This record gives sequence, C-alpha cells and structure tokens, in this order.
Amino acid sequence: MDNEEKKEFECFVLVHNIAKRHNVGTLARSATAFGVTEFILVGRRDFNAFGSHGSTSHLRFRHFNSLTLARSFLKERDCDICGVEITDNAKAINEHPFKKSTAFLLGNEGTGLSAKECEICDFFIYIPQYGGGTASLNVTVAASIVLHHFAVWAGFPERTREGNKFVVAEKQANYMKRNYCTETAESITEERKLQKENALNGFFDEHGKDEAPSNLLDGLFIS
Repeated sequence: MDNEEKKEFECFVLVHNIAKRHNVGTLARSATAFGVTEFILVGRRDFNAFGSHGSTSHLRFRHFNSLTLARSFLKERDCDICGVEITDNAKAINEHPFKKSTAFLLGNEGTGLSAKECEICDFFIYIPQYGGGTASLNVTVAASIVLHHFAVWAGFPERTREGNKFVVAEKQANYMKRNYCTETAESITEERKLQKENALNGFFDEHGKDEAPSNLLDGLFIS
C-alpha cells in the first residue's frame, strides 16, 4: 500500500455464504477504508460489486470452499478468528479485546453465525446499542464499526487527506479486476457460460451450485 508504514498487525474479513450478494460491495468499501489485508469468501464466491465505489480494485479477495480450509490459512498467518455475534461470552467491541492479527467472521444477515461458524472462532465481540428501536444492525454497518475499532487498536496509520477526501491509492496487481464483481451484462453472460461448462464437467459445490474443482480455487486470489 503506497505511502503507508508496514503494519504490525493484519486484519481480515471472512464471510461464509453471505445471503445478499450486493452487501459484499459495501463491505469491501469499508474494508479498504479501515486497512483490511484480505477479504476471504467461503462457499459461494459470486457477488455484486454494487456499493463498492471501485474499492474492489484495491482489495485482495481469496476464496475457500470450506470454513476448515479458511481457518487453516488464517492460523498459518498466526491470526485469531473473531465472531461478530452476541453470545454469552462475547466482549464489547469498545473494550478492544484483541491480541494479534484478527479475522472477523460475519454471519448471515438474517440468522447470524451458525453453530458450525461459531466452532472456528477463538472469541466473540458484539457492538453495544443504546437505543431501543432495533434488535440488531445491518451487517455492513456492523462491519464498519468493528473494523474501525480494530484499526484504532492496531495503530494503523491514518491515510493522507486532500481537501475533504482521503487520497485513493493506486490499483495493485493481483487485486480484484473483473471476475465475480462486475455488473455488466457481458460479465453476467460470461459467468453463466462458465457455470454451464462446469456443470457439464460435473463440477458442483456442496450446495448444488456449479463450481470449479476445489484444488483450483482454494486459497487462490479471485482475479
């Protein structure tokens, strides 16, 4: 990342079969704003870049077919996995209960984290609320709050400002360019063609959707 000091800690966003694909675009925008190293997709890897405002071109995406593989990758990076969920032992985010590089696991927008997702978490955090008008926050809003708190705790250097905006970095190699985030009719046609080809070759994921073989996808950048 240009004009930035090397960070002692890393931050990751981990999403598993997110229900509303367009939420990934907004999540990506917050991820780039708060210094996320990589955005990890588990399960389904197609999404809509709506709301990203071009930020997907500045963020590295990685895909795994299973939570187990994603966890192994993160543990190799000496990274804690933090579930964003209200549980009996969850710590308030403003207490900054972090110890090292951390991946934040965000659950389904409606049901939150599943039992399987909770199993891979090292600890949990929640966002205190002070008004009585809603039971929970939108997943993209919650992610922004959590990522900001981690960036403050980790001491990430503030981005340079120019006028009333922050300076946008140059696009990096291996960052998102086109697949699984573009919104053009051509990209949709291309994706459907690939899915049909995969189906003819017998490649399916655990949910029955067309998917490429895991040995070609797991741990690779989506580019």
